[in-house]
Formats: sequence, structure tokens, C-alpha cells
Amino acid sequence: ALIGAVLAMYAGVVTSMFDPELGESLRMMMEAMPQMFAAFGMASPGSTLAGFLANYLYGFLYIALPLVLILLLNSRFLVRWIDRGSMAWLLAAPLSRRRLAAVQAAALAGAVTLLCLWIAGLGLGFAAAMFPGELEMSRYAAMNLGLWALLQLLAALCFVAGCAVPDSRFATGTGGGICVLFVLVDMLAGMDEGWQTLRFFTPMTLFDPVGLADGTADLWPAAVLAGAALALYVLGIAVFRRRDLSL
Repeated sequence: ALIGAVLAMYAGVVTSMFDPELGESLRMMMEAMPQMFAAFGMASPGSTLAGFLANYLYGFLYIALPLVLILLLNSRFLVRWIDRGSMAWLLAAPLSRRRLAAVQAAALAGAVTLLCLWIAGLGLGFAAAMFPGELEMSRYAAMNLGLWALLQLLAALCFVAGCAVPDSRFATGTGGGICVLFVLVDMLAGMDEGWQTLRFFTPMTLFDPVGLADGTADLWPAAVLAGAALALYVLGIAVFRRRDLSL
């Protein structure tokens, strides 16, 4: 609820800023600090409402805030049960390891999906209230589909770490650390053209919200991200089935 409220606040504030006069002020700020704006995925203000939202929300905020929720949820599933010894009670029941891990993976993926639906609904609601008819639905849907695929991949990485790493603190730190590293590398690559090659080492490069908003990017990268996320979920379940649990 807290993450959802914060997302709603940012969505309302940023959507209300879609104004030509204010947009000129933002453009001047961007020209004064181009590297800082580029680091947070705000290199292009966009001439349409979809492009504006893609630049100021989908480039960083809609990735960083959901990542916080993903880390919190992942730590409350298999990781906490193993750490507290509750896993012994669950495995004593007529419940296979595969089913137990699969249910947790489905719960995490479902939570990410609900969060993405909330984000998409916020944009639709605020756009309809403030700028009716300005939001291009097909491109806005593509932006949200790409965001969903990326967040599913980050969640799957955290899930695999929770299934593989024995200590709860290290499990949360490993998955979260990898995801945060991806975000930081993407920010560094956006600050300087000399670091552009770093984008090839992070899945963040497969999500181009501005390109999806203006119609210059394809949806196949979202399919790649979603496929990789599914593979990681399956890998996490397989690792948990063969893991030696000290209960």
C-alpha cells in the first residue's frame, strides 16, 4: 500500500507537469545538467503525453520503486521461512518442494503483475482527468508491457538468489545487489557516451520506454525479458528442489 501510494503521488505530480511552458523550463534544466538527467533516464522530454511519462517516470522511478517492493516480498517468502525454520513444518506436510517453490514464484510474479496494472491504471486515470484524449493507448500499452517484462526479470533474479543462497541476509543481498548493480550500470552508461558499451552487460538496455512511446522501438525485447524471467523462475524451482536444507 505504501509503495502504491508513493507511485500514485509521483504519477499525479508528473502527469500534471505536462505543459508546454513548464516543459520549456524542464528543457532548460536538462540542457544545464544533461548528464544528471540522462543518468535517471530523462534525456528527452518528449512532445507527447506518452513520451513525457516515459521520460520522467518509466526511465527510473517506475523501476526503482517497484524494485524495493520486489526485495521486500522476496525476503518474506522462501528466504524467511528457511531462516526461521518454518520450512521444516511446511515440508512435513504432504507438499512437494516443487509445488512449494512454484507457488512462491507465482505469488511473486503475481504481485509484480498487480503492481504493473496499478501503474498502468494510474497513468490512464490521471491522463483522462487532466488531458483527455492526449494519451496514445497503443504506445502506452507497449510501455507498460515492457516495464512488466523488465520487472519480472528482476523479480526472477531475486527469486533464484533466494532459492540458491543459504543465508537469508546473503540471499537478499545477492539478488538485490545484482538488480541494483544493473540499475547503476545503466545510469553510468547514460551519463557518458564513453560508457555506452556497459549497456550490453545489463538487461536494462532491452527496455526503451522513450522508444516505445514514440513508436521507434519494437516489442521483441519485452518478449526476450519475459522469456528470460520464466527461465529463471523455473531455474529457481529446480535449485530449491535439490538444495540441502539445514532444518
